[in-house]
Amino acid sequence: MTGRTGEYDTSARPRTGDLTLYATGSIGMGVWVTVPGLLLLYFLTRTLGVPALLAGTTLLLPKIVDVVVHPLLGSLTDRRARRAGHRRGLLRVGLWLTVAWIALFSVPGGLSGTPAALWVGGCCVAGNLLFACFQVPYLTTPSDLRIGYHERTRVFMFRMVFLTLGLLVAGVAAPALVASGGHRAYARMALLLAGLLIASQLVALTGVRRLTEHCGFRLPDERAHSARDDIRAAWRDRDFRALALSYLCTGTTTHLFLAAVPFYTEYVLDDRGLTAVLMGAFLVPATVAGPGWLRVSRRIGKQNGLLLSQAAFVAGSLAPAAGGRLGAAGAAVLVAALGTAFAGLQLFAFSMVPDAVAAAETRGPARAGAYTGVWTATEAAGTALGPYVYATVLALGGFVSTTEGRSVRQSHAAHLGLLLGITVVPAVFMAVAMACQRRCRLDRR
Repeated sequence: MTGRTGEYDTSARPRTGDLTLYATGSIGMGVWVTVPGLLLLYFLTRTLGVPALLAGTTLLLPKIVDVVVHPLLGSLTDRRARRAGHRRGLLRVGLWLTVAWIALFSVPGGLSGTPAALWVGGCCVAGNLLFACFQVPYLTTPSDLRIGYHERTRVFMFRMVFLTLGLLVAGVAAPALVASGGHRAYARMALLLAGLLIASQLVALTGVRRLTEHCGFRLPDERAHSARDDIRAAWRDRDFRALALSYLCTGTTTHLFLAAVPFYTEYVLDDRGLTAVLMGAFLVPATVAGPGWLRVSRRIGKQNGLLLSQAAFVAGSLAPAAGGRLGAAGAAVLVAALGTAFAGLQLFAFSMVPDAVAAAETRGPARAGAYTGVWTATEAAGTALGPYVYATVLALGGFVSTTEGRSVRQSHAAHLGLLLGITVVPAVFMAVAMACQRRCRLDRR
């Protein structure tokens, strides 16, 4: 990166062991992000009897709370970091996420329809708040370290590998564990994955401490700012704003895809058991593609790498329309290509956030927590909008929800809607993401 780098020791190189400990926290984050995104819409509509539109709303409303809370937590963690010299206090609050995680899938047996939606929605609110307490300071760590442009990409490459590992474990194991579709299966799945969630968070705490001790910790601006001022400062940054809007559409696309996979395997491929297979096909390439995308970044830069990943996802997202003719093997190959693109989407977008913070510091004081808070709020909005958009498409097609043990024949319009929702709709959202990303000039600066 060119320009002033007085606040960075660009020769500092995070140690591999420290990065491994830090990145382990992304395994738990992958569990929390993947399993609800993959299974909750299906759980609500096919086991709990919640109508599709109400189910989508149930998943959307808690994320609206996140959009408000995340920037506030970003400002809060900046203030605490100024006093304590680290951000680990809020990370420890996030350790309670496991409790909300277990409750989310342990819906009492007598609940269905609207009462079940209220239970799941309440647990989502509590879980999202606790997840934010961990996520915001955790993702601010690369911006806190006194390292340079390529080392920030390296930090996120490690995180990407472990994140996709968590996505892989959760994306394959969770559908397999709930194959029976009953209440008890979902509760048992949550209990089994809860240990992985809390263990990864505890290891990450050690990694954050070691990274900041070795690479240095850049204290936020000493002057106090209100949360509103912090949000305005981040949003006035044209490059960061373009990056955030692009990732909003990207996150909407990828989480729409996750929510649609169980419906696609059941109603297009006629085999619900293929959900775990397709998730494996999506996430195994994503797990191993990180180093390759890192080399791409060093050759053409993060901006061009991100645009390349987005273009690949646009092309690949239209391919599942032929899945019924190609069969399971052909669909798996196509989904694997999407998984490779997904790795680039995550790596480049997230590693550009500390670049935006670094560029902003050439114009004024650091507000890394504020930037991260706005960023994670954007991410939270995307995780909710994806399932909501897909649920809306299902509702427009006339998809009929059922409770555990019942089967309903879906209309031709419903089949068409669930297919368009996993092909044309995500392609449109990702094309908009590309248009926003082209306005970002971080690499040039």
